[in-house]
Amino acid sequence: MILRKWFLVFFTCFVFVSTARAQLVIEVTSGADQLLPIAVVPFGYNGTDALPEDIAQIVQDDLTRSGLFQAIPRSSMLSQPSKEVDVFYRDWRLLKSDYVVIGSVKKIAANRYRVGFELLNVLSQKPVEKHASIDVNASNLRDAAHYISDKVYQLLTGLPGAFSTRILYVTTEGNRLAPTFKLQVADADGHRPQVIVESKEPILSPSWSGNGKYIAYVMFRNRRPNIFIQELATGKRQQVARFRGLNGAPAWSPDGKKLALVLSKDGNPEIYTLNIATQKLERMTNHYAIDTEPSWEPDGKGIIFTSDRGGNPQIYRLDVKTKRVERVTFEGDSNSKGELTPDGRYLVTVQKDDGNYHIALQDMKTGRVKILTRTYLDESPTIAPNGSMVMYATSENGKGILAVVSVDGLVKYKLPSADGDVREPAWSPYFK
Repeated sequence: MILRKWFLVFFTCFVFVSTARAQLVIEVTSGADQLLPIAVVPFGYNGTDALPEDIAQIVQDDLTRSGLFQAIPRSSMLSQPSKEVDVFYRDWRLLKSDYVVIGSVKKIAANRYRVGFELLNVLSQKPVEKHASIDVNASNLRDAAHYISDKVYQLLTGLPGAFSTRILYVTTEGNRLAPTFKLQVADADGHRPQVIVESKEPILSPSWSGNGKYIAYVMFRNRRPNIFIQELATGKRQQVARFRGLNGAPAWSPDGKKLALVLSKDGNPEIYTLNIATQKLERMTNHYAIDTEPSWEPDGKGIIFTSDRGGNPQIYRLDVKTKRVERVTFEGDSNSKGELTPDGRYLVTVQKDDGNYHIALQDMKTGRVKILTRTYLDESPTIAPNGSMVMYATSENGKGILAVVSVDGLVKYKLPSADGDVREPAWSPYFK
């Protein structure tokens, strides 16, 4: 699909509309060699009505999806305590569980719940995290579960979790000759999808602002690409680029004050920056080649972009202050759609080799490159805000799906949709 994107570049170079019926479904395909055994016990509940969400199951699914944990099945549990005083550690040693998550849900008002949890170390027979609680409405019970997953993940790995984040993606549904395009937002696990924009013309390149409150994207109108900014909470939308020719590939600066974008208004696709407040444009590249797919360095000092100025598409770095350009990638037939991990250590690209497109990881210190995927048509990589996972679009049985791979290449899972093709993923930052 990189060829398709290059074709588009060259030749054309939280209020929601509706609730989506199709939900992404997670299929874990591989995990790390040594998994940490953990038991997530069903949470106790003091209410007489049924809870709308099984919090313990959500936490278990989150941790299992990370590819680092092996969950103890509920059917094997010898007891199901909700308080530490009721925990018999010998039961969990028999099950060879290293850690146990216990918790409870208390109904404190008509639509209000208090969710508490503890993480227990079976070997030391002591809590890793003493009792913590969070008060939420019924509609936010899934958020409470993801919060717990993040806490457990961080306590046991030292890395912040990314289970509470969200993803943007584009679905294509209906008749292939007259498809419907939908820009959707969902939890990182694919649940609670909602449609932000629906159109009979293509929607491309969704991008999150650094605080997670705004998004930018390309939407065609009358077969012409235009760039929009939209506030998620209100649905308020602003058109920020509708120049002659290409308006594409918007990418937010880390401080949220600028967009990097690709415009061909002066005859050739070039990288520009747009000041959101003043609407002032600044041209950043000036070359006869095609410059496209910008993304910012985490500190905002540089912009990574794709250019064929060397003959084939490769990744280059632009110094925002001096506008000096240097080539970054050298392995593979081509590299495109570059993005740096939040710490700036690794560069993720789509690398073409022998006619196949794979997700590749380049160490920016050593220059070493590792191929993370072995499917043949991968595109649009986007990195989790903790830098541990890469989501990308790929093809399975002739249908576009989303997939995720860890930066070490050991953990993989897919998020196929029941309806239509899924493309153009964008992983949110941590919300501020």
